[in-house]
Amino acid sequence: MMETQALDFPKINAVLRTNGTGEVTINGTSHPIEAADEAAVLTDAIRLITETAAQLGRPVRVSTTDPDGQGLIIVSPDGVVSEAASIKPASRREDTLPVKAAPSPEPAKVTTTPAPAPAAPQAEETPAQPAGAAPAAFGAAVTDAAAKEPAPASTTAAEEQAGRRSLKDTSFLISTPALQPATRGWRGALSRLGFRMDPSPEELAEREDIRTVSQHWPGPRTVAVVNRKGGANKTPTVVMLSAILARYSGAATVAWDNNESQGTLGWRTENGGHNNSVLDLIDSSQALLSPSAQAAEIARFVHHQTADKFDVLRSDENDEGDHEVTAEEVDIAHQVLTRYYRLIVMDSGNTARAANWRRMIHHTNQLVVPVTAIEDRAEAARLTLQTLESRGGHDAELARNAVVIVSESTDAKRSMSGDALKRAKDEARRIADGFAPHVRAVVRIPYDPALVNGPIRYEALQPATQRAWLGAAAAVAKEF
Repeated sequence: MMETQALDFPKINAVLRTNGTGEVTINGTSHPIEAADEAAVLTDAIRLITETAAQLGRPVRVSTTDPDGQGLIIVSPDGVVSEAASIKPASRREDTLPVKAAPSPEPAKVTTTPAPAPAAPQAEETPAQPAGAAPAAFGAAVTDAAAKEPAPASTTAAEEQAGRRSLKDTSFLISTPALQPATRGWRGALSRLGFRMDPSPEELAEREDIRTVSQHWPGPRTVAVVNRKGGANKTPTVVMLSAILARYSGAATVAWDNNESQGTLGWRTENGGHNNSVLDLIDSSQALLSPSAQAAEIARFVHHQTADKFDVLRSDENDEGDHEVTAEEVDIAHQVLTRYYRLIVMDSGNTARAANWRRMIHHTNQLVVPVTAIEDRAEAARLTLQTLESRGGHDAELARNAVVIVSESTDAKRSMSGDALKRAKDEARRIADGFAPHVRAVVRIPYDPALVNGPIRYEALQPATQRAWLGAAAAVAKEF
């Protein structure tokens, strides 16, 4: 076999990067590659490796590295590529949740029809009787027609006796979809060149997260994003969860700023061409809930995000006003929004005792607690969960089933030095480990400058940050 013929000498490493560059190292000699795109980089890399295999007159083993991790391939002297036994990814992603592999289908059961039991021997063989002949002589076995035919048995009993299964339990339809070939990294590039490669574990995990956030569920769902400390990343969390769930599921999604007075969600998202807020929606609630109301009428009160496909219901931004949203008004707004949306993601203020905060919790199906990796934010998150747990009932159940999202601190990133990066990651890991025993899931998010200031756009994030937020959204949607 090709793989058994390939030796560990020469030692060949091939790196494929997303920026159109790569590198092939053969016994310590580096061959940098720059090309127009990923496919061209791969073509040059395969050419170099094939030349080496041709010089040796046998296949060679190549260790591959790409953003998804590491793997092994075999390249023959004529350029044929096959996948060798894969090895573990280059680094385990600590910011995404582990995904359980789908159980393997049970092997088909093979049933055989047993041969009929041999008939008991007769003392004498009875000769055939001609028509109209006299009865057999004394001592011979004489049977009538009823005795010659066995007693009728039910179909089910006959099937069980024969070891057969009912047709009702059988189907020729294939229930498991075919595994799609790899689309990313070395595997994806080779698949596009005609060498069908299975996806890496990382790509499989991403596909599972996408499947989770793409599902529709019966009835509306409400997510509350809470932390009693300001600067804990609540608003970016609301935007990211809303964007991912809306993009992948296509479900009507609204991000609602449920601050007591003024919130910041409107400052971090697009303006829809008007200044209406939750108070305007409440004032028009009777018309919006009437049987004659049309779905498009909600657009007068929310601000659509053109790229990320969700809507925003802003809090009151009138500097001269002093209105605080009441519990009854939360009920009214929630009733309206569940009429027009399948998913509601609620931003919140910093007061767990406020009437609108507590009423938000009453309507919540899934609790999300964001925290930046700074100790006072983490302590505030712990106290928020402790407060809910102490109230018992629905509140306590939300706290136990919460998803905690730990974002690396922006303060530690200002210098962007190696030490600062390491400290930020270590602190995020410490805080995440502290929450893990007390909640359903903990997800870590790397630092990304696109989340610091200005309007937030999913496409502006770095690929690693997008992947981490996809894992966070999947953790949230898993229990919908």
